[in-house]
Amino acid sequence: MPQGEYLQYGGQAIIEGVMMRSPNYFSVACRAPNGQIIQKTESLEKSWIGRQKWLKFPLLRGSLALIDAMSLGIKAMKFASDVQLDPANQAAGEGKEVATSQPIQSNKKIQDVAVGATMVVSFAFALFIFVYLPNLVAELAPKAFGPLSGTTINFIAGIIKLVFFLGYIWAIGRMKEIGEVFKYHGAEHKAINTLEAHEDLNMENCRAQTRLHPRCGTSFAIIVLLVSIFLMTFVPRYPVTGAPGNMLKDTGLRFLIELAILPLVAGISYELIRFAGKFRNQGFVNAMFKPGLWTQLLTTKEPESGQIEVALVALQAVVDAESLAREGKTSTESAPVVAQPAS
Repeated sequence: MPQGEYLQYGGQAIIEGVMMRSPNYFSVACRAPNGQIIQKTESLEKSWIGRQKWLKFPLLRGSLALIDAMSLGIKAMKFASDVQLDPANQAAGEGKEVATSQPIQSNKKIQDVAVGATMVVSFAFALFIFVYLPNLVAELAPKAFGPLSGTTINFIAGIIKLVFFLGYIWAIGRMKEIGEVFKYHGAEHKAINTLEAHEDLNMENCRAQTRLHPRCGTSFAIIVLLVSIFLMTFVPRYPVTGAPGNMLKDTGLRFLIELAILPLVAGISYELIRFAGKFRNQGFVNAMFKPGLWTQLLTTKEPESGQIEVALVALQAVVDAESLAREGKTSTESAPVVAQPAS
């Protein structure tokens, strides 16, 4: 693997599975109800926005990476939904070790629409809970504590965002289904850590790795929150009137301002995450990014062997695809892959 290429490997945990991506491919592996691992690999097709070279410059590429991650996440969720609902996967299997080849047909249009709608609703819900509502609550602070400056109200809103985010993660982590996803999240990290340690992708090596990773989406979310708190604190609270007026109007305007600044926040946060991944073995870097790693204690759980198997299948698939591509044996067509995790 070329030096530094490992920085372009990453993944996401999904329901009963893991999605992994490399510079040119992505793979999804899911545990079907019958115990089999269903997996497919596809080349990464660059969208129009992904082909714009100016979007690959520092600070700009953060927003592009966020859009890319959401797009792949939707594809992975659709695949996982297909696997879980496909009648062919419902029969009792003979074991959980073997990954089988199975073409996944996206004929379930209702399913796809449902998954897409879920993502849209989830995104809107996140904006409401973590952007609008904290600002609305912060507007009430002067009534509780007396007159406050706009800067102070901004800082209070930032702290409320952080509390809401951590509380939300803690709450959903108590749910059994989400707990299983968090195990797959831990397995995904262990697999990536094994790759970055230049060790063979097998059960023994993977199990020995930590379930935490500096380039995790959780760390990214925490850094986004911290950068947002820092930047938004000094953005004028009432840029039009200079003083508080109608609470709902003030909150709505603040919401729009924060949405406009979000790409900058994402850009700064993305560069910090890349920095953390590149210099992860430096003590001062680890100290700076500890909050993100600590938060991963909430969003990951120690995986079982079955979850590690799925993560290894997904990661090995993109590693193999990249190796074949370097040898000139590449295909841009989607194709299911037969794979079996190393024991």
